[in-house]
Amino acid sequence: MKQILPATGSVLSLAVVSGFSSGVMAAEGGFIEDTTATLQARNYYFSRDFSDIVGANQQSKAEEWAQGFILNVKSGYTQGPVGFGVDVIGLLGLKLDSSPDRVNTGLLPVHDDGRAANDYSRLEGALKMRYSKTELKVGELQPNLPVLAFSDIRLLPPSYQGASISSNEIDGLTLQGGHLNSTSLRNEAGDEKMQAMLGHVPQRQVSSDGFNFAGADYAFNDKRSSVSAWFGQLEDIYNQRFLGFKHSEPLGDWTLGANLGYYDSREDGKKLLGNIDNQAFFSLLSAKRGGHTFYVGYQGMFGDSAFPRVFANISPLGNEVPTYEFAFTDERSWQARYDYDFAALGMPGLTSTVRYITGNNVDTGKGFEGKDHERDLDIGYVLQSGSLKGLGIRVRNVMARSNYRSDIDENRLILSYTWKLL
Repeated sequence: MKQILPATGSVLSLAVVSGFSSGVMAAEGGFIEDTTATLQARNYYFSRDFSDIVGANQQSKAEEWAQGFILNVKSGYTQGPVGFGVDVIGLLGLKLDSSPDRVNTGLLPVHDDGRAANDYSRLEGALKMRYSKTELKVGELQPNLPVLAFSDIRLLPPSYQGASISSNEIDGLTLQGGHLNSTSLRNEAGDEKMQAMLGHVPQRQVSSDGFNFAGADYAFNDKRSSVSAWFGQLEDIYNQRFLGFKHSEPLGDWTLGANLGYYDSREDGKKLLGNIDNQAFFSLLSAKRGGHTFYVGYQGMFGDSAFPRVFANISPLGNEVPTYEFAFTDERSWQARYDYDFAALGMPGLTSTVRYITGNNVDTGKGFEGKDHERDLDIGYVLQSGSLKGLGIRVRNVMARSNYRSDIDENRLILSYTWKLL
């Protein structure tokens, strides 16, 4: 259910909220009565300056500006014991500014001549079936799982083609499984076979015929605690197991939180990338009081390989951010983070995040210890009233430094606005 559409003019870009991981079960209504439709406009400026280039690509800067559309339509279910429905996503990206010497921001496709495309689009759909509290989807999917995170960090979101099933028959327990056979990348109109990344290095030389996943999440303790167990397999490249624990504990005026996870990854099948041996542990602890939230985190890579994931996704690792991953071979990293919600000062809609992560002990394979660090500053504001109520503005500034990969100075400016159509 995919169609490539021509661009017909300059329009704001849209981003759609999705993910089939929640397994939402609509109340008895109807195919039309329960249909929802949203349209989110997203205007995206992205600049990444490689001030100390390391590697084969000698391009010193990636800088582009783009807009697009994301239309998200979700039908209700037909009446009866077994209900049927359909979900549709329409996406359109438009170039506002680019140049051959600063492409590859991830916002726009790049043609063979080295120039960014003027526009790209796709129309995608999934058929769905519901019985009791179990839902089956076939078609275009946007999973958000510990072994395949939904990485909507550019102009348009990525998606996958395949089938998934989610069940909430037991209170507090969510079971999921599925098979994906191809992907539409965040800056591509078509679809292609899936590839892998090891740490920060794309492995574009080989492709997999599919990704399989299965897992369970169980919430208890009045849903303040949850445990997770997952399996993911990028066929003939790697397989991965995940165990996770989350907890939130009120303590007077404070709320304490913990997010712990462990990954064990190995080569799979034909070993298209050779032997893979990685064990990853992360812990992210938090303390919230009023508008303040403080975090400290530790993340460790063990084994002979960097952390594997599907290209070009981020992962739920506690110290991974959209710039550096802190997930290369043998790396140990620590994080300090501070969030503030200005609603506590009578300024609702304004939020900020300051984060510092430092890593060392990296096995670079070049005879020296790798080290890196990153400082992030994010400020966001959502207008609370007036004709532009709901307009979101986000600014991101990053400084990342390393002795074994390229240094990065990064700026992002994102404007977003969502219309509820149905």
